[in-house]
Formats: sequence, structure tokens, C-alpha cells
Amino acid sequence: MQNNMTSICLYFHIHQPIRLNKFSLFHEGRDLSKLYFNTGLDQHYFEKAKAKCYDPTNRLLLRLVEENYGRFKFSFSVTGTYLEQAQKTPAGREVIESLQQLSSTGKVEFLGETYYHSLASLFPTMDEFESQVRQHDGYIRDLFSQTPKVFRNTEVIYSNRIASEVEKMGYKGILTEGIEWVLGWRSPNYVYRNKDGNLGVLMRNYKLSDDIGYRFSARWWPEWPLTADKYASWLSAAQGQTVNIFMDYETFGEHHWHDTGILQFLRHLPGEALRHEGLSFKTCSETLESNAPVGEIDVPSNLSWADMERDVSAWLGNQIQQACFGQLEALGEKVRQTHDPELLHTYRLLQTSDHLYYLCTKSWADGDVHKHFSPYKENTPYDNFINYMNILQHFRRQVDLKLRQQEDERIATFGRERMLYIKQVFESPAGRVPEQNSGIFANAMEGSDAI
Repeated sequence: MQNNMTSICLYFHIHQPIRLNKFSLFHEGRDLSKLYFNTGLDQHYFEKAKAKCYDPTNRLLLRLVEENYGRFKFSFSVTGTYLEQAQKTPAGREVIESLQQLSSTGKVEFLGETYYHSLASLFPTMDEFESQVRQHDGYIRDLFSQTPKVFRNTEVIYSNRIASEVEKMGYKGILTEGIEWVLGWRSPNYVYRNKDGNLGVLMRNYKLSDDIGYRFSARWWPEWPLTADKYASWLSAAQGQTVNIFMDYETFGEHHWHDTGILQFLRHLPGEALRHEGLSFKTCSETLESNAPVGEIDVPSNLSWADMERDVSAWLGNQIQQACFGQLEALGEKVRQTHDPELLHTYRLLQTSDHLYYLCTKSWADGDVHKHFSPYKENTPYDNFINYMNILQHFRRQVDLKLRQQEDERIATFGRERMLYIKQVFESPAGRVPEQNSGIFANAMEGSDAI
């Protein structure tokens, strides 16, 4: 169905990483989670963001949905690492309950993504990526009674290859960045489709998104102060099918503090926008359902919404980042061979893209942004690299140890079965093994190469 109005597709991303401990290779302990991850630091940042952003903004959004009689709609994506942290404390569970309240209105959509906010989509094979996405889908269904239809990759990383895989997994659409080097003369305010496919693509209007996300409290900005009526007039003037406004949820109260007026801006935005006859709010799915794609986008290399380059250099732009990513990639098959759920979960927590982000050595404005979001303010990227690599090396040894233990157990099991077989041969009449024990013989002979 084609929609003649311009819709506002408002999307918020919610994420908290699992942060690393300061680690030495001399540290010992059986509980890898306690060795590697700093739950105290996680709780500190979660509670800080809860007070400044999650609680007041969730309450406000629920109020706005109710006050506007269902005409105000938006979409969320929430990482699995965020939800895991929230599940661990009563305060965190309160946040989940408020998100469930929003979901129950029927006006809030939850998108799919990688459970661990990882870069698994950049591995040579897509098995790990698909597994994490399926895990996240299940968690969203369990908590919010929604099956994600639209996908948001980590840091909206997109390429032809990724889009093709997401389409195979059954999604109807995907989000990415509406940058000029992809669009050329075209506008981000339309629905597109992936190259050689039928996956709907929603492209972020980064100028209007960053007016809120980055420039809202910037006094050097000529448009400061930004008011809801002014911003609504900009939305109304935008030409196209949809204006895609995508941003981090912590924009409200954390990145821009309450005294900047950010929550008052959000409080009045829906009403001001709905005053304009041609504007409406739609979720990501509704936007795709209401608008036919106007063309195809071709993205052979990786695109993201990060830094000036809008590529993956924020995570893989230097040699120390690439070395750590190579370690993660090399570990994958070994970890899966262990069939150990705890090792697999730890491996995936170590894939969280934030760990690589804190190793970025960019200078100037992008470097300042990386420092702002790092919990390790006094560390250099090289300090963070040593710490992260120490953990990865220690974890690799634990995986190797587990595989050796499993092999020893397999050999020992084979030995016991063979001894039992020999014993029964000697004890049976005429040296024959009873028919019911023939399985022991088969198992023993199958494993004979192990000795």
C-alpha cells in the first residue's frame, strides 16, 4: 500500500555492555565470569542511566502514547547484554516492566539485532551471526511477546552480504545509515530495497537525527535552542515517504542532561508534529508496509552510523583492534566444539563490540567521542588492548584445556568399554559376547584409533 503522507519513523537503541575487569594472566579462578567481567562497574553505569534516562523517559513515552490516543508510535531495539543486566537486580527488573508496559500498548515495536551487540556479521561465515540473532529473537518474544520483523545490526552495520543474510532469516526490513556516498543524489526519506533482493531498507536521516542526538545542547550551533515546534516544522518540510529519526536512547537525560530541556523537547514533540496535516508517526514495520521501495541500494563495503567515515574503522581501524578481532574469530570453532554453554556465553560476551571500540586510536573529534563513552577514562587504548588481549589469551587456554579434558574423558570411556568387552568375552561360553552387549563391542571398536 502506498502512503501519500510523510511519516516519522522514530527509533531508539538501548544498550549497556558487560564491562571488563582489570585482568592479569596471573589471576586464577574457576568462575570465568567473575574473572573477566566487572559487575560492579556495570551496576554503577546501569543505575546512573536508569535514574537519568530509563525511568523518566519510559514514563514520559507511555504518557505520550496515551495522551495522543495511539497516534504516537515508535520502535526500540534492546541488546541482550542490556536485558541480562536488567534481570539481575530489582531496579533493573523495574525498567523491564516499564518496557513491557510500553510494548503492551501495541504502539511500540521491538526490533531484532545481535544478542551480544557483536561484530559477528563481519566474520567470514555467518553461522555465529545467525545464532546470536536467533537467540535475541527468542529473548524478545519471551519478554515482550513480539516477534521481530525488522532488523537493526550492531551499530547499524550494513553491506550487501549482511542484507542478503538478514533477508534469508525471514526479516522484512533492515535499518542503516543514509549517507551520501551510498545514496548519491537520492534522499534517505524513502524506502529502498537491498541489492538483488526484496528486503526493505530504512535509511537514517542523519542530519535531522543528529540535530537531537548530538547538537541539541550545543550552544555553538546556530539553531540552538532547538524547540519542538521548530523541529516539527523541519519534519513537515521534509520531502519523501518517511523521515527516519534513529538515535541512542540515552540521548534523553544521559547524553543531554535534564537541564538542557531535552525531556521537555520530547514531551512536546508528538503534539507539535501532529499539528501538521501531512505528518504521522509509524513504527519501522508500518513504514515498510505503507511504502513501496523506490529503488535499490548497492553497498559492497561495510557501512555504519559511527564516526565521520561511517564505516567499521571505529572497531577495526587499527592493528590492535584487528589483532583482537582475529583472536575472536579464531576461537569460534574451538568454543563450539566444547558444547559447553557457559564457555559459549563467555565467548559471546567477549565479542561485544564495545571492547574493540575502547581500543580506537583516532584523534580529534571522533577520538573525543570514543573517550567520552569509555568507562576506562584513565586508560589509553593501548592499556585497554593489553587488558583485553590478556583476557582473550587466558580464555583461549581455558577452551584448549576443556577440549583436552573432554578428549581424555572420551579415551577413558573407550578404555572402560573395551575392558568390559574383553571381560565379557572371557566370561561368556565359548568366548562369545552375549547379543545384548554387542553395542559395547561396536563402541569399543569405533574408538580403537584413540589408543
